[in-house]
Amino acid sequence: MMIAARALAILAVSLVIGPAWGQPPPSAGDVLKLLRAGGYVIVFRHGATHADQADTDPLNLDNVAKQRQLNDKGRADAKAIGEVFRAAGVPIGKSLSSRFYRAVETARLIGGKEPHATLDVSEGGQVVSPNENNRRTQAFRTIVGTPPDAGTNTLVVTHKPNILDALGKDWFEVREGEASIFKPEGNGKYSLVARVQIGQWAGATK
Repeated sequence: MMIAARALAILAVSLVIGPAWGQPPPSAGDVLKLLRAGGYVIVFRHGATHADQADTDPLNLDNVAKQRQLNDKGRADAKAIGEVFRAAGVPIGKSLSSRFYRAVETARLIGGKEPHATLDVSEGGQVVSPNENNRRTQAFRTIVGTPPDAGTNTLVVTHKPNILDALGKDWFEVREGEASIFKPEGNGKYSLVARVQIGQWAGATK
């Protein structure tokens, strides 16, 4: 057991610092090995959506009919990730999502349960004040820096603007369905372990 734990710790360190040393990024399979033990925050941008739809009533987040929705690929991809997580034994504890339905649906399909939809990770844009946007950015960072409940991972599903504001310019081209995995380090600090594109989870458990 001690040898296995030490090997897992070495893998975790190599995944975090590997890219800085010019090593290839970790595979989705390597990421799943870490996630099985819990202790990580998994941040997803919501799945693929209909490009011809827009949020036409952003002041009323309960008006789902006036929001951009997941398309069939977005739903299928999110469901497939959930199946990969369950097959790999990845424990999901807290599940948080934006209040926009495309994020709620993505979180539900990945995590297998109803997420807690919160303004803390909801897109604000021009319909909320700069102060509120800043508050959401700080709240998002706090979520990423908070250790999950013992033996679990925290799932977060949000939007590109929130990810960019909270995590920085390296996420400027974050794609729909992309995951960023973080290790909270205490005191609100965290480190990036890996970024996994939507298509990289397929076959990761084999």
